Amino acid sequence: MKKDGFTLIELLVTLALISLFATMALPLAELTVKRTQEAELRAALRQIREALDAHKLAAEETRIAVRPGDSGYPASLDVLVEGVVDIRSPEKRLIYFLRRIPRDPFADRAVKAGNSWGLRSYKSPYDRPRPGDDVFDVHSLSTEAGINGIPYNEW
Repeated sequence: MKKDGFTLIELLVTLALISLFATMALPLAELTVKRTQEAELRAALRQIREALDAHKLAAEETRIAVRPGDSGYPASLDVLVEGVVDIRSPEKRLIYFLRRIPRDPFADRAVKAGNSWGLRSYKSPYDRPRPGDDVFDVHSLSTEAGINGIPYNEW
Protein backbone atom coordinates (compact mmCIF):
# COMPACT_ATOMS: atom_id res chain seq x y z
CA MET A 1 0.00 0.00 0.00
CA LYS A 2 1.28 3.46 -0.86
CA LYS A 3 0.66 6.48 1.32
CA ASP A 4 1.95 9.83 0.05
CA GLY A 5 4.58 8.24 -2.18
CA PHE A 6 6.07 5.91 0.49
CA THR A 7 5.17 2.36 1.23
CA LEU A 8 4.24 1.53 4.78
CA ILE A 9 7.45 -0.50 5.19
CA GLU A 10 9.61 2.43 4.03
CA LEU A 11 7.83 4.70 6.48
CA LEU A 12 8.35 2.27 9.36
CA VAL A 13 12.05 1.80 8.50
CA THR A 14 12.50 5.58 8.37
CA LEU A 15 10.81 6.01 11.75
CA ALA A 16 12.93 3.21 13.23
CA LEU A 17 16.13 4.85 11.97
CA ILE A 18 15.11 8.24 13.35
CA SER A 19 14.33 6.64 16.71
CA LEU A 20 17.66 4.84 16.73
CA PHE A 21 19.60 8.01 15.98
CA ALA A 22 17.65 9.93 18.64
CA THR A 23 18.43 7.33 21.31
CA MET A 24 22.12 7.42 20.34
CA ALA A 25 22.23 11.23 20.52
CA LEU A 26 20.76 11.50 24.04
CA PRO A 27 23.66 9.79 25.90
CA LEU A 28 26.11 11.80 23.82
CA ALA A 29 24.37 15.04 24.84
CA GLU A 30 24.39 13.97 28.51
CA LEU A 31 28.11 13.18 28.27
CA THR A 32 28.76 16.59 26.72
CA VAL A 33 26.91 18.34 29.55
CA LYS A 34 28.84 16.35 32.15
CA ARG A 35 32.18 17.16 30.49
CA THR A 36 31.28 20.84 30.48
CA GLN A 37 30.39 20.73 34.19
CA GLU A 38 33.65 18.91 34.95
CA ALA A 39 35.64 21.56 33.09
CA GLU A 40 33.82 24.25 35.12
CA LEU A 41 34.61 22.35 38.34
CA ARG A 42 38.31 22.11 37.47
CA ALA A 43 38.46 25.83 36.64
CA ALA A 44 36.59 26.83 39.83
CA LEU A 45 38.80 24.65 42.04
CA ARG A 46 41.93 26.06 40.41
CA GLN A 47 40.70 29.64 40.83
CA ILE A 48 39.85 29.22 44.52
CA ARG A 49 43.02 27.29 45.32
CA GLU A 50 45.20 29.91 43.63
CA ALA A 51 43.45 32.62 45.68
CA LEU A 52 43.99 30.64 48.90
CA ASP A 53 47.67 30.25 48.05
CA ALA A 54 47.97 33.97 47.23
CA HIS A 55 46.44 34.81 50.63
CA LYS A 56 48.93 32.50 52.35
CA LEU A 57 51.81 34.07 50.41
CA ALA A 58 50.67 37.58 51.39
CA ALA A 59 50.65 36.44 55.03
CA GLU A 60 54.15 34.97 54.71
CA GLU A 61 55.38 38.22 53.13
CA THR A 62 53.80 40.12 56.08
CA ARG A 63 51.59 42.11 53.72
CA ILE A 64 48.50 41.17 55.76
CA ALA A 65 48.09 40.93 59.50
CA VAL A 66 48.11 37.43 60.94
CA ARG A 67 47.71 36.59 64.61
CA PRO A 68 50.45 34.43 66.16
CA GLY A 69 49.60 30.77 65.76
CA ASP A 70 47.33 31.33 62.73
CA SER A 71 48.07 29.43 59.55
CA GLY A 72 47.94 32.43 57.22
CA TYR A 73 44.96 31.06 55.32
CA PRO A 74 41.71 33.07 55.28
CA ALA A 75 39.01 32.52 57.89
CA SER A 76 36.38 32.13 55.14
CA LEU A 77 36.02 32.24 51.37
CA ASP A 78 34.29 35.61 51.69
CA VAL A 79 37.58 37.16 52.88
CA LEU A 80 39.03 36.46 49.44
CA VAL A 81 36.35 38.63 47.84
CA GLU A 82 35.97 41.31 50.54
CA GLY A 83 39.72 41.94 50.63
CA VAL A 84 42.33 42.26 53.34
CA VAL A 85 44.20 45.42 54.38
CA ASP A 86 47.72 45.59 52.96
CA ILE A 87 49.65 46.68 56.08
CA ARG A 88 52.64 47.69 53.93
CA SER A 89 50.56 50.17 51.95
CA PRO A 90 50.65 53.74 53.35
CA GLU A 91 47.02 54.19 52.22
CA LYS A 92 46.05 50.83 53.81
CA ARG A 93 44.63 49.61 50.51
CA LEU A 94 42.82 46.32 50.33
CA ILE A 95 44.25 43.26 48.62
CA TYR A 96 41.58 41.31 46.74
CA PHE A 97 42.18 37.68 45.87
CA LEU A 98 38.93 36.91 43.99
CA ARG A 99 36.34 39.02 42.18
CA ARG A 100 33.65 36.54 43.13
CA ILE A 101 33.47 33.07 44.58
CA PRO A 102 32.84 30.60 41.78
CA ARG A 103 29.95 28.18 42.20
CA ASP A 104 30.39 24.44 42.34
CA PRO A 105 28.69 23.38 39.07
CA PHE A 106 27.35 20.23 40.74
CA ALA A 107 25.74 22.10 43.66
CA ASP A 108 22.10 23.07 43.92
CA ARG A 109 21.48 26.44 42.23
CA ALA A 110 19.53 27.66 45.27
CA VAL A 111 22.68 27.49 47.42
CA LYS A 112 24.85 30.61 47.62
CA ALA A 113 28.13 30.20 45.71
CA GLY A 114 30.25 30.46 48.87
CA ASN A 115 28.21 27.74 50.55
CA SER A 116 28.36 25.37 47.59
CA TRP A 117 31.83 24.13 48.59
CA GLY A 118 33.07 21.78 51.25
CA LEU A 119 35.83 23.41 53.29
CA ARG A 120 39.01 21.92 54.70
CA SER A 121 40.96 23.64 57.44
CA TYR A 122 44.73 23.60 57.71
CA LYS A 123 44.61 21.31 60.76
CA SER A 124 42.24 18.87 59.04
CA PRO A 125 43.65 15.49 57.96
CA TYR A 126 43.91 14.97 54.20
CA ASP A 127 41.71 11.87 54.13
CA ARG A 128 38.97 13.45 56.28
CA PRO A 129 38.59 17.12 55.26
CA ARG A 130 36.76 19.18 57.88
CA PRO A 131 36.06 22.88 58.26
CA GLY A 132 37.81 24.76 61.04
CA ASP A 133 39.33 28.12 61.91
CA ASP A 134 40.60 28.73 58.37
CA VAL A 135 40.11 27.60 54.77
CA PHE A 136 43.10 25.64 53.52
CA ASP A 137 41.31 23.88 50.64
CA VAL A 138 37.89 23.37 49.07
CA HIS A 139 36.17 20.38 47.54
CA SER A 140 32.90 19.62 45.83
CA LEU A 141 30.07 18.40 48.04
CA SER A 142 28.82 16.16 45.24
CA THR A 143 29.07 12.43 45.85
CA GLU A 144 28.80 11.66 42.12
CA ALA A 145 31.77 10.17 40.32
CA GLY A 146 33.38 11.87 37.37
CA ILE A 147 33.83 10.41 33.92
CA ASN A 148 37.25 9.24 35.14
CA GLY A 149 35.62 7.28 38.01
CA ILE A 150 36.96 9.54 40.80
CA PRO A 151 34.27 11.16 43.00
CA TYR A 152 34.04 14.93 42.55
CA ASN A 153 34.58 15.48 46.28
CA GLU A 154 38.09 14.00 45.88
CA TRP A 155 39.18 16.31 43.03
